Amino acid sequence: MNSFEIKSPCVRNCCLNEQDICLGCHRSLDEIIAWHDSDNKEKEKILKQAKQRRYKLGK
Repeated sequence: MNSFEIKSPCVRNCCLNEQDICLGCHRSLDEIIAWHDSDNKEKEKILKQAKQRRYKLGK
């Protein structure tokens, strides 16, 4: 069993835009809420989606 836990990408700049996307970590509100109960595979998926959102915003 792997005890490595993926850390939250939260940068303590929590502000949601009109689509409920955090301007700090680029996760959706649903992803932020789900993070605590997600396994590493789900967290990797969330991080990938957040990275794609950040890229689309040019950040």
